[in-house]
Amino acid sequence: MNKLAQTRSHHLRHRIPLAVLVAAIALVIWLILRVVLWVDVGVTQFSILQTLKVFGVGLWFDLNALSYFAIPFLLISLFSLNRWRSKAWVNKARWVLTFLVTFGLIFGAVSEYIFWQEFITRFNFIAVDYLIYTKEVIGNIRESYPVPLILLAIALVALAIVFGISRFVSFDTKHRPYKQKLKLLIAAIALPVISFQLANVDQMEFGKNAYANELAGNGIFSFSAAARRNELDYDKFYKTIPNELALSTLQSVGSNRQPTGVILPNDANHKAALGPFTRSPKNVVLISVESLSAEYVGVYGNKQNLTPYLDKLAGESLVFDKIFATGTRTVRGLDALSIAIPPIPGQAIVHRPNSDHLAGIGELLNQQNYETFFIYGGYGMFDSMNAYFRSNTYTVVDRTDFDAKTIQSENVWGVDDESLFNNSIAIFDNNAKTNKPFFAHIMTTTNHRPYTFPEGKIDLPQGSREGAVKYTDYAIGKFIENSKNKPWFKDTIFVIVADHCASVAGKTKLPVDKYHIPLFFYAPDMLPAGHYSRVASQIDIVPTLLDVLGTKGAEHFYGQSLFKAEAEKLPERAFISNYQALGYLKNNNLIVLNPKRKVEAYQVDPQSMDSTPTKVDETLLNEAIAYYQTANRAYKVGALKLKPQN
Repeated sequence: MNKLAQTRSHHLRHRIPLAVLVAAIALVIWLILRVVLWVDVGVTQFSILQTLKVFGVGLWFDLNALSYFAIPFLLISLFSLNRWRSKAWVNKARWVLTFLVTFGLIFGAVSEYIFWQEFITRFNFIAVDYLIYTKEVIGNIRESYPVPLILLAIALVALAIVFGISRFVSFDTKHRPYKQKLKLLIAAIALPVISFQLANVDQMEFGKNAYANELAGNGIFSFSAAARRNELDYDKFYKTIPNELALSTLQSVGSNRQPTGVILPNDANHKAALGPFTRSPKNVVLISVESLSAEYVGVYGNKQNLTPYLDKLAGESLVFDKIFATGTRTVRGLDALSIAIPPIPGQAIVHRPNSDHLAGIGELLNQQNYETFFIYGGYGMFDSMNAYFRSNTYTVVDRTDFDAKTIQSENVWGVDDESLFNNSIAIFDNNAKTNKPFFAHIMTTTNHRPYTFPEGKIDLPQGSREGAVKYTDYAIGKFIENSKNKPWFKDTIFVIVADHCASVAGKTKLPVDKYHIPLFFYAPDMLPAGHYSRVASQIDIVPTLLDVLGTKGAEHFYGQSLFKAEAEKLPERAFISNYQALGYLKNNNLIVLNPKRKVEAYQVDPQSMDSTPTKVDETLLNEAIAYYQTANRAYKVGALKLKPQN
């Protein structure tokens, strides 16, 4: 009787091909992921129409991702021999493969959920970059999440799904005639070809709500598109203007970048370039702090007391109230803080070939008898940092150069910030013996997931962004206080700035408030405390420092020398980007240049920094194009290279 019941049960199951079952599982998992992310963002963020578009466009991308995902399963059906199709071991192999695919799909969904928590986007350029640096990324995940437990949970869920499906489904084991196999072959070829012709990642941009646009995407599809678009040629994808118009437009706004083959004499009107400085500093310590959004700093409005030392230091520093990061990742900050260039589309220049001996602050100061250092708490091979800075004449020091006895704690991203700063002081002390001026760029790592740091230093626990911010503030405080008794302190300017913000999530593609970063100039022996209230860009720091030092080279940059710009009443502006969308902020207007030569414009509230769509101002549009177009072309033709001295 039991055998009869089993036989009936077997015949009542739906017989379907392996490819169809896998496709159905994929579509359901992708739909569940989209629902989870939709709820995570907050359903009130969307109108009913936007929600319908999220799931309608989302289904379109899921089907197109499926057209590629299904290829190997179609080929398995195509090449499997008819005499094997009804074999018991083949049927078991199908179920094992179904389990592995289900496990992989759930693992991908969990990975994308974790990525979303960090970046509020589908897989993009960042995910592509992270595949290159698997040691750091996998290490970060292992230190931030209970990976074995997550993998076990995924395996159990996948097993439960497959077991449940097996109660109602069995595989089609009928012989396939050659005509049917021909159809499989045609499908395996035609589906991806049709998808490639009809679907484009730009179709995600169906509205003004950036959350909705991202939710409509499919991680596999977006990842593949990002890998293909790793380099975006400005002239091919973005709106352009004649080169003569671009150059005259830049001149009209006071941007007169000089060719790198021309070394101009020092500015005779050096007093204007010095601004509030009573004299020129001898040395520069530039601290770029990982992910330190202005919103975490008390002097910029935070009420959580996360930065008590910086808030105290603000009373002794020149504080820049309205400075904006150029991008969303460290490498963009490194571009801005070394070669002061608008963020050209695609990869950061730090990552690109032919990025050696550029007209940056390191190369220029090195030619003027400065010692130049890049000191990093992590492994400098990550993001090509070591290669980039070494090829631009910096002495590179990373965690591999630190004596293990000097390190209090470390994680996959780097050593704790105290240990980084203590090692930096030792380097400066050693350099002081040579009596040579120095420029040092210090890059911190603690304010990055998994947010670990030495115990007992602050009153917040490890593992949270807030705790990491407060510890970094503590470490900066100890560094400044320990530096005060050094002979090089009184002649040094300390520049404290973020590389980028902690998050760029917002309703618009480029939410301006998510690019607002702190900037302090601290030099108590030569710079009175105060505030610089003009809108400024991260790319303006380098030319400002060169002018303040009284050295040559500020004329080679797209950035403004800020004190000179203020004296000459040059217009205020800033640049923000996210690899593809290129923003130009001026007069509370934001021009956004997008691929396919699309242009958007927003009115920005000066207090809240909220953006609302507005009409495109043609003058501002030409200015935005002029900056980005000429910068991209200058890199392509090698015009950013610094010509060697005779």
